[in-house]
Amino acid sequence: MRKFLRGLWRVITFPFRAAWWILTLPFRAVRAINRFMNAEPDEHPLGEAFLDLAQNEKSRQALWDHIEALRGHLLRAVLGLAIGVGISFIFTQQMVDFLAIPVGGLGALQAIEVTESVGVFMKVALLGGVAVSLPYIAFEFWLFAAPGLRKRERVYGLAGIPMAAIFFVGGMAFTYYMLLPSALPFLLNFLGIKTALRPESYFSFVTGLMFWIGLAFEFPLVIYVLTAIGLVKPQPLAKNWRIAVVIIAVAAAAITPTVDPVNMGLVMLPMTLLYFISIGLSFIAYTGRKNTDEKKPVEEGAA
Repeated sequence: MRKFLRGLWRVITFPFRAAWWILTLPFRAVRAINRFMNAEPDEHPLGEAFLDLAQNEKSRQALWDHIEALRGHLLRAVLGLAIGVGISFIFTQQMVDFLAIPVGGLGALQAIEVTESVGVFMKVALLGGVAVSLPYIAFEFWLFAAPGLRKRERVYGLAGIPMAAIFFVGGMAFTYYMLLPSALPFLLNFLGIKTALRPESYFSFVTGLMFWIGLAFEFPLVIYVLTAIGLVKPQPLAKNWRIAVVIIAVAAAAITPTVDPVNMGLVMLPMTLLYFISIGLSFIAYTGRKNTDEKKPVEEGAA
């Protein structure tokens, strides 16, 4: 009888409990987020962590738990990319028309293979999907790393997520509005030879350039965040700028879809400029972090 009455009571009170759960959900979410953002991680020296990993079965199990968590975040990031590409599919035709404007529109392109237009459609859709899903992908990686970060580092990482999308889109816009108008006339009329453009070659050139320049635009933001959380210092960046230029040249040669030095230079120039901007941002972040660290002992002493 008691079990019947208890079950009856749960059925009668279910709507009220459900309404209470819904009403308190925002407050519980805010409390959980605040607890997550302010939690301090356990800090261990790297050598001690490896020693503990080799000797402690519990630590090895924790490592496998971290790997399993990383797998889950990667899976959700891939699903987010798939959803972004699906959303991009709706607007791919408009994007294709837009990207073809610098050469006079789609009418100036001539396909010679049956599946060429399909490949072009997929490449443009993928580029749009990356741009759409980039904030979510960055958020998944932040969620994985956040438990091991301090409060300041979590805040800087979280604030960098929307900026990452803005910088990536800014790099693509820079490529479209600055690089292509100056590069295409030169490349298409080099040696006075008239170029018959194929959709595959043109859109591979454009999407590849936009993607890699978009990623290159992320570099100053990444350096700023890494300096702000204490993983990078500006002095080595400034000291080794010559080595960085050589690495940028190699990367530009790999990124460039053609073998001519003109395209390589078009990619290398903004990447080199971004590197020096990164050095300046790193000094700014380093100064801010240093001032904050100097204030902490004073505040603790006053308390």
